[in-house]
Amino acid sequence: MNHAEYLTRIEDTIRNGTYKDDWASLSGHRTPEWYYGAKLGIFIHWGVYSVPAYSCEWYPRLMYDPSHHEYEHHRKTYGSQKEFGYKDFIPMFRGEKFNAAEWADLFRRAGAKYVMPVCEHHDGFAMYDTEFNRWNAAKMGPCRDVAGELKKACEERGLAFCASSHRAEHFFFMNMGRAAESDVTDEAYRDFYGPAYLCPELSGDEVYRSTADAFSPAQPTAEWMEDWLVRTCELIDKYRPSILYFDWWIHSVAFKPYLKKLCAYYYNRAEEWGREVTINYKHEAFPPTVATFDVERGALTGISPVPWQTDTAIGKRSWGYTTDNEFKQARQIISDLVDIVSKNGMLLLNVGPRADGTITEEETAVLEELGDWMAVNGEGIYGTVPWRKFGEGGVNNVEGFFQDNEEKPFTPEDYRFTYKQGYLYAFCMRPETDRFTIRSLAMRGDHDFMTGRVEVLGGYTVVSTERSGQGLTVVLDKKPSSDKPVCFKIEIG
Repeated sequence: MNHAEYLTRIEDTIRNGTYKDDWASLSGHRTPEWYYGAKLGIFIHWGVYSVPAYSCEWYPRLMYDPSHHEYEHHRKTYGSQKEFGYKDFIPMFRGEKFNAAEWADLFRRAGAKYVMPVCEHHDGFAMYDTEFNRWNAAKMGPCRDVAGELKKACEERGLAFCASSHRAEHFFFMNMGRAAESDVTDEAYRDFYGPAYLCPELSGDEVYRSTADAFSPAQPTAEWMEDWLVRTCELIDKYRPSILYFDWWIHSVAFKPYLKKLCAYYYNRAEEWGREVTINYKHEAFPPTVATFDVERGALTGISPVPWQTDTAIGKRSWGYTTDNEFKQARQIISDLVDIVSKNGMLLLNVGPRADGTITEEETAVLEELGDWMAVNGEGIYGTVPWRKFGEGGVNNVEGFFQDNEEKPFTPEDYRFTYKQGYLYAFCMRPETDRFTIRSLAMRGDHDFMTGRVEVLGGYTVVSTERSGQGLTVVLDKKPSSDKPVCFKIEIG
């Protein structure tokens, strides 16, 4: 099927389907119940950028920019950008140890319920089998349909397969290669490097400021937008993802009519499959009741009236594999998960495998530790809704993106709350004693709710409970042996 035929198929699907390409129609879409109950997913940044394994997953852009240290690193390590360009890493990207079943087993042990590989990053190399991009992992590099293998392994283990596309940003991503002598200017590779559109607004570090402006004069062409729409719909049709995730540039004004078509097509196709799906978006790309809002490396400061998601990484410096990445500890990940869920959110946690397809020891250890904690405390996470308040104590997030690298200094006074089927789950975020007082459960008079039996998840015995005007005090038989959050299961009368 060529572009014209696919565009006709898209229009026919929208015309004949429930969902039309307008916000009024699309606003009737609800967050899937399975997703809302799942709470925890795994994001995967694996691609050609894991071969140089230097700096971050933006190496494909920065290696062409003389104002960045990646440019000189590349010249010293591999030679000039004209003689050895980004394309020349592809034969080195072999994925010889990639085992989708092993990945899926690890993700399931971690307690995840959905898995989201980046099917194409800004670099333009597709990690799936596609008719519209010859630069893909099924035909080059590993010569395997990575997304297809992972989908099969995940679904065999009861994990929802999802897909992330960062193709939109490829319109400009490699453009600094046009500002200096490099292989980006070689027309033989234009279908890989993309338009690499170069203008003042998208040059050097200006890209960080310009792409944040939805109305920037640097907008993609209609030809690019139609191609983006077709490629994304092909991804939908071939892999039927349960969630479709987009990075930030789709909030630009040029995308708006195409987003409506894409969304209507995806939701109509999902109706045909008998599936509940949604789209993850950032900034103001979609109205809030059309898709699911996502906060990159950050969180909210209070309970959202609609479900939302944080996407973040175990690695602090890069989403993809680098040799000098730094990693968060499991306690920080767990604490962030509890905080996010208490505010009506879900967590999408990223790993960055090596070029050979193995997941780092550091990330594996965090996932195993997370899984051990979820096996005990998941009852207070999965399928829960917010309580009347998200928590108590003096520690909270700083609102916004890119705010979660440092661990929050939770104390024994900090709690987070969730609710499910007649039980309040109260998580002490930093247990340091055998005596706990939950001040939000203080007696408030004749019209107050009642509390019943109190349990502690994890094998601890409750010695005594007392509810007063100061709060609900619970004494355990011993101090918790872990400094990770401990969960109290409290019956609400």
